[in-house]
Formats: sequence, C-alpha cells, structure tokens
Amino acid sequence: MLQVVKSALDAKRIILASGSPRRKDILNQVGLKYEVLPSTFEENLNPNDYSHPYEFATDTAYHKAREVFNRTSRDEIKPDLVIGMDTVVVCDGKMFGKPRDTNDAFKMLKKLSGTSHEVYTGVVCLAPDRVIKFHERTEVVMAKVADEIIEGYIKTGEPMDKAGGYGIQGLGGSLIEKIDGDYYNVMGLPLHRLCVHMLNLYHSEGGGK
Repeated sequence: MLQVVKSALDAKRIILASGSPRRKDILNQVGLKYEVLPSTFEENLNPNDYSHPYEFATDTAYHKAREVFNRTSRDEIKPDLVIGMDTVVVCDGKMFGKPRDTNDAFKMLKKLSGTSHEVYTGVVCLAPDRVIKFHERTEVVMAKVADEIIEGYIKTGEPMDKAGGYGIQGLGGSLIEKIDGDYYNVMGLPLHRLCVHMLNLYHSEGGGK
C-alpha cells in the first residue's frame, strides 16, 4: 500500500515513539524508513478519568508522541511525523496493561483464560500541521488454560512486557483459539489503519492520482 508514496516517505523524518520490538518488526515488514526514539512520558494517566478504554489508550499514545515531537523539534532536522501508540486489554470491563510482576501476570492470564476479551490500540500521528488520532479493536478468545500451563508460560518471561500478559506472535499464540479483527493490532500496531492514514497524508507528494 505504501509503495505509491515511497518517494515521499523516504524524504521524511519519521519517528516511532516506542521501543517495542513487535512494533518495529511490523513496520519493517512494509519497508518504512523510520527511526526509533522511545518516549520518556511517564505513563501515569488515570484510567478512571476516561469513559472508555480506547480513550485512555489514545490519550496515552498522544502524550507519548507529543513528548518525542517536542523533544526533537529542537533538532537541526525536525520531525515530519511522530507515531505514538498504546495498547490495552479489556475483559469484563477491567483494563489490563503490562503485568507488574509474575504474580500480576498470573492473575491476568487466569482472568483471560476461557474468555473473550478485547484488545484496543490507540494511535496518534503528529505532523507539524496536523494531528491524526484513531484506535483499533480486536476481539480475542483465549482457551481455558490450566494453572500449570500459565505458570510454565510465565517462566519463559514472554508475558512480562506485553499488555494482558501474553504475546500472540510468540508462545502465547498457542493459548489463543481465535480472533476477530486485525491480528497486528493484538501485537500493538494496527498496520492497515496506520498505512491508510499515512497514504492519505502523503498521497499528493508521492505522485499518486
């Protein structure tokens, strides 16, 4: 999709305001030229201040992107686009981010086991003259998993840096029965929606009609 605006994108300074290896892997798949500069925004927003989890995720993404945009705006080559993201998992109205420790990871996975839950990723793209905000929702069904399997999975270390305590692209994929929606969204980056917005943003510069 982005090939039609490749020349325009290659001339831009695009920054991913995240150090997530999964997000980098996804962007690398589409050949996007970008740099990684993790945000230093302290993620201390109160989820109770928001009427819906996606609003919390999107606002967190905005603050991540804004911190990086402001920091790099003093550079000799200023950013053309800063992309911030935040992902949360929601089950029965309860929101889960990354587990604090192994006990927290066990509680999360125990809660998600045998249930249908939602994964929301909020995305904010900051350009000098505009702000693009959107979110993506994917429904995920996790199999009923025995405690010993949960404990064994936690011992691998994979759950510890992931919203909801599992990685669908890794060992955690064996726990998932099915999904409805964007697979990449569960990994933390709704690829199709992001590409659509970037295409619309730079289409006139890429020679498209």
